[in-house]
Amino acid sequence: MSAGCGCDRGHLATLEEVLSQLQREAQALPVMEAVHLPLKEVCGAVLAEPVVSAVQVPPADNSAMDGYALCAKDAIAGADLAVSQRIPAGIAPQPLQAGSCARIFTGAEVPLGADAVVMQEDVEVLPDGRICIPAMKAGQNVRRAGQDIAIGATLFEAGRRLQSADIGLLASIGVASVAVRRRLRVAVLSSGDELVQPGIPLAAGQLYNSNQFTLISTLASMGFEILDAGTLPDNLEATRRRLIELAGTADVIISSGGVSVGEEDHLKTAVEAEGRMVLWKLGIKPGKPLAFGYVGKTPFIGLPGNPVAVWVTLLVAAVPWLRWRQGENFVPPLPYAVPCAFSRKLGKRREYLRVQRQMTPAGVRLVAYPNQSSGVLSSVCWSDGLAWQEAGQLVNEGDTLPFVSYADWLA
Repeated sequence: MSAGCGCDRGHLATLEEVLSQLQREAQALPVMEAVHLPLKEVCGAVLAEPVVSAVQVPPADNSAMDGYALCAKDAIAGADLAVSQRIPAGIAPQPLQAGSCARIFTGAEVPLGADAVVMQEDVEVLPDGRICIPAMKAGQNVRRAGQDIAIGATLFEAGRRLQSADIGLLASIGVASVAVRRRLRVAVLSSGDELVQPGIPLAAGQLYNSNQFTLISTLASMGFEILDAGTLPDNLEATRRRLIELAGTADVIISSGGVSVGEEDHLKTAVEAEGRMVLWKLGIKPGKPLAFGYVGKTPFIGLPGNPVAVWVTLLVAAVPWLRWRQGENFVPPLPYAVPCAFSRKLGKRREYLRVQRQMTPAGVRLVAYPNQSSGVLSSVCWSDGLAWQEAGQLVNEGDTLPFVSYADWLA
């Protein structure tokens, strides 16, 4: 997992060029097959077909408050009405008797003949049980039938990645299962003789394999099926054999390390020997040694070896490809401009900075982690998103930089 020379010789593709290429590559592959799954199993899955509602929500007019259902024309300020029925939620009401009101509770169906609900806090209960009411207008405190969802409404188009609220909405129309794309099987591996698993004492020259855990936990949380492919030795033939094995079981292979230009970086050579390389080198910092290609017909994404570079390229390049490949109608998150509380000198490449939004006397400002080295993973844990400085851009305190939170990158 050696670092190589680190110089900027030759053309470095922009992120925009890389994303355009990655989207074309993902969408040129056959779509993932559809499977029907119950709602409890589809969080994070991508819809394979549109969902059209066969019912309306709510199914009937219902009360937005605990109170009394009545006809608004009877609601003259100071008038009193007899209570003719009691309507808890879940009970079908009787038509409202003329000149009366009905005790009603939140979510209960409004009876035929009533068109408003007065809050219980706004009435006076008289000694004889009649209700003294204020003036009301038709529709007050009533949730109209179909106001949320109409019959025939398209709730979601194919290609939507289902979130928790989406699943609740599907349940609200009585849907028990939906057709989604089979989850991508992602083989995650690392490269480097120096890497050991946590829990094993370190020998001289060794490092704990943090990248494997960063990748697996992030991708699993997004709903992908993970194949933990372990660690590759710094050996070309062993690397080739392992890639061939994984290409037969996974939908995509993602690696960290081994795609730079060092003598012990064998992944790029192995991929070219067993398939082809489409992209190599990205004009950002950290994250220049980014690779995309194919082992046979199985896509391969090679991320850098440094922990922060892995995190940045995962967010800005690998995750978009995975979501497009999964069939999602994914659009990268839009940044918003936030003033910064730091200055930075000119750089040769776009640089992604680990920053934290903080409230200052001047308002919200971006504060940069003091050490922006690509080996300082604690900068990711401290920060809440990425801001970036373009190549050749001088940044002075108070200037605005584009910012995207980690939550938005992964939403």
